[in-house]
Order: sequence, then structure tokens, then C-alpha cells
Amino acid sequence: MSILSRQKLPAQLEYLQEFMMTVTSCAQDQGFSKKRIREIELSTEEALVNIFNYSYPEGEGEAEITCHLEGDTFVVEIIDEGIPFDITTVTDPDVTVDISQRKIGGLGIFFLKKLMDEVRYRRENNKNILRLIIKKESS
Repeated sequence: MSILSRQKLPAQLEYLQEFMMTVTSCAQDQGFSKKRIREIELSTEEALVNIFNYSYPEGEGEAEITCHLEGDTFVVEIIDEGIPFDITTVTDPDVTVDISQRKIGGLGIFFLKKLMDEVRYRRENNKNILRLIIKKESS
């Protein structure tokens, strides 16, 4: 594993831009197309905003992002110490139902899972570890 960047900041919306600049820079350095970079940004932003809004209901916490390479894959790993939440178990919304009849929420996670080549979650040492995996040949 080759670490490209690591950043740990308060899990607050005011730090979103700093997190995103790090991820965007790493993705650009790997030669991804503009379209693929936008998909990586959208997915990362969705994951981070969910952490900012829901992970620490009792107070403040931190989030950490690591960008690294594993062979021919680019990985964005997002870690927080908030309440356990396995994004991979969220049921996909029924996008065939008329929009006026759909439940509110869930579309962001749905798109995140569709845009990434693979999404993995694990809970380890009281930490949520979300891995967004992007194959370099899919750029």
C-alpha cells in the first residue's frame, strides 16, 4: 500500500472543502478523467456529509481521510469514531416508483455505491472504516 495523503480534521461541514481538496488532488495526480474525478468527489462528499450530520449525535468528533494505492486501485478511506453505521447494508431505494411516492433519503448512498467500483465497510477498534475503491482502468 502506497499512502498518497492523510488528513484528520473535525467532522464538521466547515472542513468539507479541505477534505475535498485533498481527495481531488490525489485523484488528479492519478490521471483520472474529469468525469471520474467528479464521481469520486460526489461519493466522498456524500460519505463525509453523512458523518458530519449523523456520526456524532452527542457532540463533536473527527474524521480522517487517507488516499492510497493498492496495486491498480485508488482507495479513499474514511474513518470516524462515531456511532456504527454500515453504509453497505443500506437498502437501495426503488427508483422506478414515481418521485412523489418515494421515501425521503437514501439516494446519495445509492449513487455512492453505484459510482464506485467497490464500497467496503468494517468496524474496528470502535471506528467506522469506509473504503471507496476505484480501479484505475475504469477512469
